[in-house]
Amino acid sequence: METPYTWALVSTILIVIVVIFVIFCLKAKFCRKLKFGTEASTLGGKVDVDAVKALGHSYKERVQPELNDLKIDDCVANKKEKDDGGDVKLGRVHYSLDYDYNASEVTITMIECTDLPAMDNNKFSDPYIKFFLKPDTKAYQTKVINKSLNPVFNENFSVKIPYAELTKRTLGILIYDHNLFSKHDQIGKVDLELSSVDFGDVVEKWAHIQKPDSENCGEDSRLGSLYFTLRYVPTAGKLTVVILEAKNLKKMDSIGLSDPYVKISLMMGSKRIKKKKTSVKKKTLNPYYNEEFIFDVTFDQIQKTSLIISVIDYDLIGKSETMGAITVGCNSTGSPLKHWSEMLSNPRRPIAQWHELEMPKDERKK
Repeated sequence: METPYTWALVSTILIVIVVIFVIFCLKAKFCRKLKFGTEASTLGGKVDVDAVKALGHSYKERVQPELNDLKIDDCVANKKEKDDGGDVKLGRVHYSLDYDYNASEVTITMIECTDLPAMDNNKFSDPYIKFFLKPDTKAYQTKVINKSLNPVFNENFSVKIPYAELTKRTLGILIYDHNLFSKHDQIGKVDLELSSVDFGDVVEKWAHIQKPDSENCGEDSRLGSLYFTLRYVPTAGKLTVVILEAKNLKKMDSIGLSDPYVKISLMMGSKRIKKKKTSVKKKTLNPYYNEEFIFDVTFDQIQKTSLIISVIDYDLIGKSETMGAITVGCNSTGSPLKHWSEMLSNPRRPIAQWHELEMPKDERKK
């Protein structure tokens, strides 16, 4: 016979079973959610492409709102900034000009560059600056700063020039990346018409670096470049120069070619001690020599020694004309000084380097 007590017991048992079932379901659902979240965080944000395809439109619908939040103008602006070659790509150069009216002399200071592009595989550059007072072809050059995208030079260059002539000049600044075993890369350029400058006080300027010319990288690039090695053996007192080749030399003949040879002058101070010459290469602007020359230079003399290496166009009837030259030695600057210093730092080892030719100040004909 059923009693009220029996019904109460059965009801209690049923309620307990229902509660346990509900708790079990909630726990199972929570565990599945927790497991999914853990797996997602373990993936570190990476998306399984196959899983995405399997999800189909449902996944796209969940992602699309985030895509819609993107600002298209920002994307276009970022692309334009890269394409335009502005500050981010080529950087800026900082320089100053000061004219002394009493001395008829302008002092040009190359201060620094910022945000230069990385030209080398190590994500750095080895920058230096070369500049001209165009149309003059005489070049002025800073030292090379190794492994830097923000080089500080702080180098002063004084040029004697009347004010009336200065205002007819254009300051042409070229920024280069130095390469030890290949031709130097031009990073960019800056041009300033000096007629627009007020020289009443020191003029200090920041300028955006512009893309280099596609054909000619600088006024004296038309003179070409020369590739040679230097080697010094202190114990034997031997200085060895190997003239390897030249490229893109100036056209000197009516047929648009030249007959170049290279002359090496060994200098002690301002005195020429000895000179040697390569063979003449006929009708070419890209001669190959691979000719070796040895000079006797003691260890005591090497600090006073310099080499003037000239490329000359041979003329059988008239006078041979200097096409360009480079001076390397302890008193040189920029990449020639670096070449000389590396030779002294690595005795007995040949050090090879490309050099841009410059027109000698006195343009002597040999």
